[in-house]
Amino acid sequence: MYLDEKNLLDIYNRCSNNNQLDITREIEKADMKAFVNKTGGSFGDYYHKRTLNKILNEGYKDENPRPHYSDGTPAHTISINEVVSRYDLTKGECPILTLRPIAWKSAVKEIFWIYQMQSNKLEDLHNLGIKYWDDWNIGDNTIGQRYGATVKKYDLMNILLNDLKNDPYGRRHIIELWQVEDFKTPGLNPCCHMTTWNVRNDGITDTKYLDMELKQRSSDFATSVSINELQYVALLLMVAKHLGYTPGVFTHVITNTQIYDRHINQAKELINRKPIPNKAQLILDTDKTNFYDFTIDDFKLIDYPLDKIKNTNPQLKFDLGI
Repeated sequence: MYLDEKNLLDIYNRCSNNNQLDITREIEKADMKAFVNKTGGSFGDYYHKRTLNKILNEGYKDENPRPHYSDGTPAHTISINEVVSRYDLTKGECPILTLRPIAWKSAVKEIFWIYQMQSNKLEDLHNLGIKYWDDWNIGDNTIGQRYGATVKKYDLMNILLNDLKNDPYGRRHIIELWQVEDFKTPGLNPCCHMTTWNVRNDGITDTKYLDMELKQRSSDFATSVSINELQYVALLLMVAKHLGYTPGVFTHVITNTQIYDRHINQAKELINRKPIPNKAQLILDTDKTNFYDFTIDDFKLIDYPLDKIKNTNPQLKFDLGI
């Protein structure tokens, strides 16, 4: 914890109703700000260190795992349940890591593949320069009736955009990739499976803020959580731009958060690394307003010291659980 005793006492005194949830939230917010002020690191760095520590100290090992490594060895995990992180984009809070380099452009391109192209074809992904999904080829050069194919089959993206435009304050703005009917065919069931969207206004200027919550059933945390968070921030920016709303709060809820047994040393290394001071923000810098017209060239990750990160906190190798 990065808070001192005085700051903790101030929080307890402010939460005079002794509501444990209020106290927990206030402590986390204050601790995160103290971390950023002391280290110069990102909000993503804070959540990363906090969660990896919790997994190593409190996690449980699974039995009879479905995934395996490329050499055929069962890929066991150490897990914790119900992890929540929250980023207020209006305050410049960003999930990017400086504990290791993040290939942010590849992350955003995956969002194009799923929600713009609405594809499950590996060839489409290869054309975007991404090949690490190839391990999930079901034999026909697709990942099966999953992800983008599900978005297309149920017209999920267009329904969301239309509903948010026509009924912004409705409470049924959901994209759900967990479609049981699709699971009757082969394929990897989606990990990031549901987004829930809400519009709010500030009551003064009538500015409409678009908030989004991502629900993820399972996260290979050390390998991909920063990638997942950054790509869904990108999706939030795209939807907000299409509708003329202001990107608001991005909340990430992970039901089961794990590291693989071959990632323990990497997790310890990440915990011990020092963040690189930065003010990184992902922005969508374009006059375009059509969701389907945005390209990777419209995105910028500003104030992200990539060269320094590569030199100080170089990339780590992770064996994938397939």
